Amino acid sequence: MARQQGDGPALPLYLTEPGRAVADYGLYLAARPLAARLPKGDGHPVLVLPGLLADDNSTRVLRATLRRLGYRVHGWGLGRNIGPTALCVNGLRDKLDYLHGRYRRKVTVIGWSLGGIFARDLARQCPDQVRQVITLGSPFRIERHSQTRAGKAFDRFAHLHVEQRQYPLESDGCPLPVPATSIYSHFDGIVHWQTCLNVPGERCENIAVTASHLGIGHHPAAIWAVADRLAQPEGTWKPFKAPAFLRPAFPKPAVPAARGPVDIAAQPAA
Repeated sequence: MARQQGDGPALPLYLTEPGRAVADYGLYLAARPLAARLPKGDGHPVLVLPGLLADDNSTRVLRATLRRLGYRVHGWGLGRNIGPTALCVNGLRDKLDYLHGRYRRKVTVIGWSLGGIFARDLARQCPDQVRQVITLGSPFRIERHSQTRAGKAFDRFAHLHVEQRQYPLESDGCPLPVPATSIYSHFDGIVHWQTCLNVPGERCENIAVTASHLGIGHHPAAIWAVADRLAQPEGTWKPFKAPAFLRPAFPKPAVPAARGPVDIAAQPAA
């Protein structure tokens, strides 16, 4: 398929992803003195899902930070994320059931990239068990295969997938039944940033940071935004507002473009 306007991301962003992810980790280390000022909440359970080809090691920094804030934080425990295999689909439902039953509380689900798409699936399937969804660089509004540079890696394991998807992955008219926050970056080198945008609503928002795709899970601005969203009392929700001293770290978020009649025609998500 020919590349269209709005596809991407650009090749320079893609090629510099590993180096920029390392730089994002350097920013995390430099910002550790600010950890004491992170917003704190009620310690409810949190489930963190990794991105494509990643495992729980990739979310270790984020989980450790949230655990120090008092949350009951859990990785997904399903090994490497290679897409919607039977192990993944059934394991996620079982994990959510277990955490909800163990703590007798709703669970916040955080997903990085493909993990965020799975997190949104869980919220639709089990809204009574999910407190909110937070995604990190997740292309849940992807409309074309060419909007991601991870398509070949995903397709490599397609023979193991038990769910086949259609483009676009989500309809604009079907918002999540729980509060939803998308943390994304205009400098994402793996997926086009426009595919990560929530349609604005009463309980959904977009938060922009200046991170790489591979480093967004440990970028200090993203971690602050996650902690702020977790700290909201259950049953209440207000849009994110950065404290004055951190506002330069949060660019103004974009608003998703309206889809045209050609865009919304169902296409196989190969």
